[in-house]
Amino acid sequence: MTKLARYLKPYILPILLCVALLFVQANADLNLPNYMSDIVNVGIQQGGVEHSYPEAISADGLALMETFLTGEDRALAERVYAPVEEGTPEWESLKKDYPALSGTVYTAGPLNAQDSAALNAAFGRAGYAMVLLMQDLAGAAGETAQQAGDSASFDLTQLYPMLPMLAAQQQAVDRAVAAAAAAPEQTTSSTGALFARSFLAELGADTAALQSRYVMKTGGRMLLVSLIGAASSILVGLLAARIGAGAARTLRGDVFSKVSRFTNQEFDRFSTASLITRTTNDITQMQMLITMGLRMVCYAPIMGVGGVFMALSKSPNMSWVLAVGVIFILLFIAVIYNIGMPKFKIMQKLVDKLNLVTRENLSGMMVIRAFGTQKFEEKRFDDANRDLNRTNLFVNRLMAFMMPAMNLTMNLLMVLILWVGGHQIAASNMQVGDMMAFMQYAMQIMFSFLMISMMFIMIPRASVSAERINEVLTTEASIEDPAQAKHLAGGRARGEIRFNDVSFRYAGADADVLQHIDFTARPGETTAFIGSTGSGKSTLINLIPRFYDVTGGSITLDGVDIRELSQKELRDNIGYVPQKGLLFSGTIASNLRYGDENASDADLDQAAEIAQAKEFIDQKPDHFDEPISQGGANVSGGQKQRLSIARALVKKAPVYIFDDSFSALDFKTDAALRHALREKTADSAVLIVAQRISTIMNAEQIIVLDEGRMVGKGTHKQLLETCETYREIALSQLSKEELA
Repeated sequence: MTKLARYLKPYILPILLCVALLFVQANADLNLPNYMSDIVNVGIQQGGVEHSYPEAISADGLALMETFLTGEDRALAERVYAPVEEGTPEWESLKKDYPALSGTVYTAGPLNAQDSAALNAAFGRAGYAMVLLMQDLAGAAGETAQQAGDSASFDLTQLYPMLPMLAAQQQAVDRAVAAAAAAPEQTTSSTGALFARSFLAELGADTAALQSRYVMKTGGRMLLVSLIGAASSILVGLLAARIGAGAARTLRGDVFSKVSRFTNQEFDRFSTASLITRTTNDITQMQMLITMGLRMVCYAPIMGVGGVFMALSKSPNMSWVLAVGVIFILLFIAVIYNIGMPKFKIMQKLVDKLNLVTRENLSGMMVIRAFGTQKFEEKRFDDANRDLNRTNLFVNRLMAFMMPAMNLTMNLLMVLILWVGGHQIAASNMQVGDMMAFMQYAMQIMFSFLMISMMFIMIPRASVSAERINEVLTTEASIEDPAQAKHLAGGRARGEIRFNDVSFRYAGADADVLQHIDFTARPGETTAFIGSTGSGKSTLINLIPRFYDVTGGSITLDGVDIRELSQKELRDNIGYVPQKGLLFSGTIASNLRYGDENASDADLDQAAEIAQAKEFIDQKPDHFDEPISQGGANVSGGQKQRLSIARALVKKAPVYIFDDSFSALDFKTDAALRHALREKTADSAVLIVAQRISTIMNAEQIIVLDEGRMVGKGTHKQLLETCETYREIALSQLSKEELA
């Protein structure tokens, strides 16, 4: 997997931008539960009052709160609150916001963060101490606690008359203050905020408007953060898709380029079906991993770790609940990984097998029909399909089981949080909004681990694909250009091909398939090769363009060892017609120009005429612009061979190789083509592999092969007299009179 990471180097900046945007998105998502908690705790329960201290308070109210303040806290309050006398301009200004003002009022000026936090804590403890004292004096703790927890304000008209009595109960007050100091901050702050709301209501403040403003302000922030998170998510999705598609495009291009340089030896190692699967399915797996992984690999850990810290900030006492959920998820992921990983490795091989069977069926359809083996092939395909189907079903069932199991885990976790959180709220250790936020963070943590589990499933499958792709990319072609290539004079050969004691053995074979071959093919002459099936004719021909390299001896072109030439320069001097004529989708003209993309219309016309293809081309409605379907399926075998010959002739090469390229032609067309070919290739070396004696009778040199050995060399007449193998082949095809 890491070996393919180099394909992401051109996208470093977009990747870094993705990571930055994911941090923004994660930060936005992690803050949303906080805003929700504030709306519930402050906006609803505390009536929109954010602090335990009021910005303005009556003289009686301040005296009431100072009764429950410690010496240090009382000094802070006296320093912060300044009196505003009735009738002063400042008092008149305050009356606009507090219409029920009467007498002296105390206001807190702008506070720094330190004073604000200290005063908030002091008034919170004072308010809660007052509630505890009322419970103690009234002897009805349950009723008073319930009132303190549920009321949106306190009735101050009943509390102010108690000030003289409170002064006489100093010991009880001190006990209440000490108990409040030990109470949880959530409890003191919420109780203090309710007192602050009551003090503001006493002065005539519009507490309903205050609550609405807070809810709207916090809700607006929540909406803005949501939009920022959504925008970040959209941008990350766009960037990740472009990075994945770009990397896959480059990777696919490199694989295709690598495969196009493979020799026959590499194609013997990798099946065509496997190479197709690696170029398509395997690279798609890599693209999917990049596209989804960029989002999940970065986002999930941020959300998981951040969610844990945020949840613990709401309630450290409930950390064990998260630990239980996370441990269960990790165990579940481990089980899924160990079960699913082996199946992913098997699945790609089964896709290879299915592609192989499908390709063989499509390419060999005529043979299958001719031998009536449709049922056998259907069973063969069905077996491969069922094997893949069974593995796919197993993996899909595993995935299908994973989602309900994760949902069940999350739902059980929510029930546990509600149960534990309910007890925490009852014990005044937690607020309702904090419990709701804790639930949201728990969901985020679980979803983060769910995404991580998805990555644990995607990464193994993609790693299998990466190994298969890397296997292709790291496979070095067995035939390479020399470090210091030699060049032909003028870049164009005269056309003399010489085999010097050439032997050849396929990789992994036990014996040579060609042994000690010696001959020279000269310009202006035709050298033909004949022999029984499997004698090595096509193998010998394939050594000239270096589809394989000799394992013994050497082959020279104009005296230069072909292994010392670059493959391009060597093949630029060869017009090659393969045993099986292959045409590409396009037009007749585009196929002929495959030999020379700069060939003129006159060149195409001349080549087609020599190849005896002009007649049927002229009969086509669009002539040279007639479409050719994939593989040349819309032309006959003979027409396909003639177009393949014409394609080689367009090249005007000094060396022509015809690998049994006349087998699909009738005798008349064969004779006419050979006659025209002799005139066209008068200055070129022509090498012909043939099965028919009539095709090669007039060759200047005939090489007879038998089981990889050269058993005869000479003209037709010479070989009839000196080579028993040639004579047997000739007499099996023609009569003595025809051979004479």
